[in-house]
Amino acid sequence: MRPREPACAPADPATDAVSVTARCRDRRRTLVSVRLQRQVVDYALRRRSLLAEVYSGRTGVSEVCDANPYLLRAAKFHGKPSQVMCPICRKEQLTLVSWVFGDQLGAVSGSARTTEELLAMASRYEEFSVHVVEVCRTCSWNHLVKSYVLGAGRPPKGSRTTQTAGNGARTVSE
Repeated sequence: MRPREPACAPADPATDAVSVTARCRDRRRTLVSVRLQRQVVDYALRRRSLLAEVYSGRTGVSEVCDANPYLLRAAKFHGKPSQVMCPICRKEQLTLVSWVFGDQLGAVSGSARTTEELLAMASRYEEFSVHVVEVCRTCSWNHLVKSYVLGAGRPPKGSRTTQTAGNGARTVSE
């Protein structure tokens, strides 16, 4: 049995070390983002069902191509291009927009964020949800692709510190 090579080792000894480093860095970034995502819900089946209704004529195109201007602007400035063509107009590749929601986020809740901003927020906040929406900037098709939870996670149960008043009584914040 042949031993497995490390995932980031060059397949060919003549491979440039820089490309190996780039491959390793990309792989780490992907693994980090996957490890951070919790409670992932994929909406691919709902999308397929909705598209079947549109293609059969049971649902009108105007009912599914109804992205509001705020979503279209968010796609333009915060979106990430995907490799998927629009299933309705087939003129343009879809753009993925990530929306964040959470009690701890304050005014940031309900706004669109880039991938880099999501990673920074994941280390800063305990927990928040992310909803990824695909949108076509040509025909206004939009659909929820997936949702997941990000954040540093809740602290272990035994690590909570209690504060007491000077006389040993618990304070109101407890």
